[in-house]
Amino acid sequence: QLQFVESGGGLVQPGGSLRLSCAASGFTLRYRAIGWFRQAPGKEREGVSWLSSSGGATYYADFAKGRFTISRDNAKNTMYLQMNSLKPEDTAIYYCASVASIVSLQQGRGDYWGQGTQVIVSS
Repeated sequence: QLQFVESGGGLVQPGGSLRLSCAASGFTLRYRAIGWFRQAPGKEREGVSWLSSSGGATYYADFAKGRFTISRDNAKNTMYLQMNSLKPEDTAIYYCASVASIVSLQQGRGDYWGQGTQVIVSS
């Protein structure tokens, strides 16, 4: 089965950090552009960040700029999202996917969705 498996979510206080991991299963991540999405309760899914297959180009939604960092480790077939200075409004389920382009991210389109990992930012 071709999918991602997310991990690393949890409960963190405002101002804290988390690193989300996303392992590709059943396919090779190396040649794919990748992205992270999130969906907060009662809200639509939104794109968070995107990384090109080469790693040479990135995109961050405005709310993520300066706080989140997307990365990949092709040797481990895994992608990451480092989240710093977390805010209560970052509370959501975070998903990773193979995402062809920035436009695809902005439109919420991706492949090989995982089950998501819950992030709760609360004191």
